Amino acid sequence: MSTREGNLEAPTRHPLDWKNPEFYDEGKCLHELERIFDICHGCRRCVSLCHSFPTLFDLVDESKTGEVDGVAKADYWKVVDQCYLCDLCYMTKCPYVPPHPWNLDFPHTMLRAKAIKFKKGEVKAGERFLASTDVHGQFAGIPVVVQTVNAVNKTGLARRLMDKALGVHPEAWMPELAGQRFRWGAKSAGATTVVTNGERTPGKVAIFATCYVNYNEPGIGHDLIKLLEHNEIPYVIVEKESCCGMPKLELGDLESVARHKEANMPVLARYAKEGYAILSAIPSCTLMFKQELPLMFPDCADTQAVMAAMFDPFEYLIARHKDGLLKLDFKTALGRVSYHIPCHGRVQKIGKKTEEMFKLIGASVEVKLNTVERCSGHAGTYGVKTLYHPIAMKIGKPVFKAMARDEPDYISSDCALAGHHIAQGMAQSGTPAKNLQHPLSLMRLAYGLS
Repeated sequence: MSTREGNLEAPTRHPLDWKNPEFYDEGKCLHELERIFDICHGCRRCVSLCHSFPTLFDLVDESKTGEVDGVAKADYWKVVDQCYLCDLCYMTKCPYVPPHPWNLDFPHTMLRAKAIKFKKGEVKAGERFLASTDVHGQFAGIPVVVQTVNAVNKTGLARRLMDKALGVHPEAWMPELAGQRFRWGAKSAGATTVVTNGERTPGKVAIFATCYVNYNEPGIGHDLIKLLEHNEIPYVIVEKESCCGMPKLELGDLESVARHKEANMPVLARYAKEGYAILSAIPSCTLMFKQELPLMFPDCADTQAVMAAMFDPFEYLIARHKDGLLKLDFKTALGRVSYHIPCHGRVQKIGKKTEEMFKLIGASVEVKLNTVERCSGHAGTYGVKTLYHPIAMKIGKPVFKAMARDEPDYISSDCALAGHHIAQGMAQSGTPAKNLQHPLSLMRLAYGLS
């Protein structure tokens, strides 16, 4: 085995061999976990990223041998349960990822272990329900139901019941259901019809709404539409869609991920083949189509076509600017903005595109930008679960403090869930945010659009 320390090459990712029966062999998985844990124990570079690594290192340090061989295999699951697949260790920290000979892929090994746990029936019903975003989102847009559910969910009794039945922490922020779904309130296509392709960008856009934008915060989607219309970019709302599958992936429910993929790919691939850029305003959903599904289905031509056509909104808009096709007629100052880069945005390998946009806006109107590049701790459903919410708040403390610097007029994150988590953490720290707005909403404000 090579003893070379670190890696000078860019990280590469091997396909996820999830259809191989050996993938679900618990003994072989535990053997691989032991190999990886031993490397991590000797390095400890990722100790500050999430709670998986402190959990692992505490287990090692408290064992009789002080090494990984002294940790009981049953305790490996404590490490697995703390991983929320943010991918930061792989993409930003670990010196031993492929093509290094040690071939260390911590998050996908955690995913393998989660898949084994799910297949054994050890994932609770409450966790499975929380991950079914397209199921409980179906209540959105039904006026009486929405008002009742939103009101009841704010009561102490309801939160105690949710704690008992679903494992949702009574103090964790939970999204409200929207009074009108995005797909019901948005025009299926924009008024602009002239397609102007750029060197880097297709001149027309298909919007993948996502469960969160459709059922919880449709305003994010409407603001994206306003930006496209202002820049005379033709758009369509994707004809039909299913959940991207990320919440199921985090549980290790790979069969459900595959079912969502089978529902989405034929539809999205048609837009990709017709020359559309596909935009998703939730970083986790974008990452699912850019990375996880292509690694799960490396031989699926439709999946690879969608991967090539999928854009983060600001990745697309900045590329549009570089093509000389973005309007810069910003009118309204934003003042002091604390902006958080979410983990699933950082690992897309696109750079800091939203930060670039804020700086571009700042060339025309006042923007005093404070960028915070660290995990907020929310991590999908992890941050709302009874077992993990206090840990999520602890992980987020440095972010809450950094976001409060200079008393910002706005706080913002590409991940709407992280944004609300940060706002809650700032309030608990005694530095409540004046205003929480999605970056797309702030760009719309800067243009002076109503």
